[in-house]
Amino acid sequence: MPRTERRKSASGFYHVVMRGNGRQNLFEDDADRRSFLSYLRGDAERFGVRVLAWCLMSNHIHLLLEDRDDNLSEMMRSLATSYALRFNRRGGHAGHVFQQRFYSNPIEDEAYLLQAMRYIHDNPAKSGVCPADEYPWSSYHEYVGTSEYADTGLLLEMLGGPERFAEFSARGWEGAYRLPGRPRVPDAMVGSVAGDVLGAMPASELKALDRGRRDAFLRRLWEEGLSVRQIERLTGIGRGTVHAAVRT
Repeated sequence: MPRTERRKSASGFYHVVMRGNGRQNLFEDDADRRSFLSYLRGDAERFGVRVLAWCLMSNHIHLLLEDRDDNLSEMMRSLATSYALRFNRRGGHAGHVFQQRFYSNPIEDEAYLLQAMRYIHDNPAKSGVCPADEYPWSSYHEYVGTSEYADTGLLLEMLGGPERFAEFSARGWEGAYRLPGRPRVPDAMVGSVAGDVLGAMPASELKALDRGRRDAFLRRLWEEGLSVRQIERLTGIGRGTVHAAVRT
């Protein structure tokens, strides 16, 4: 089956997600993370793509990019190839490191652009790792300090400076942003994905949570690729309730 053509943005802005093949970890240590960022900066400069925000999670990567010259595909291909070769060589691995194709979401207005930035920086908090301002592997600290990999000028100007950025970020993700390229999870991997999202909490206990927490977990399961039917079977929560939660 031919791949669907990537949707292009009239504004040139994209939220890009790169995922580890088979949900594998993309980084074994901080040297790997620094190496990826070095490749990102070099390829962005080479292809004329501006990096506005980034966040490195264990098995996926979020990037907010501006591509005025339609070089995004070439830039991402070069980035993925360079890092994968280094990762496999250094760790003695073989095979694909990334899923075959990156996901990209075109962004066409300023409000959505700011929400994309906040969504990217808030990923560690959404995943239960730590608050955005405590996570060392995102561009959050470049926005309140010194820029190294991200071009922070545009979004800081839109927000009114670092203090306003921190205030905007502290409000957290407000549920008005859709993650690009939601993956599909086979039934055999549902338990593994649920463990990543829920930690030690059994899926059956979601029913007992207050509505806000319950719906937040349901959305996280859906964002990670579980279908509504899979979530229903996993949690015992009715399909109508799951539908309502993921559409919020």
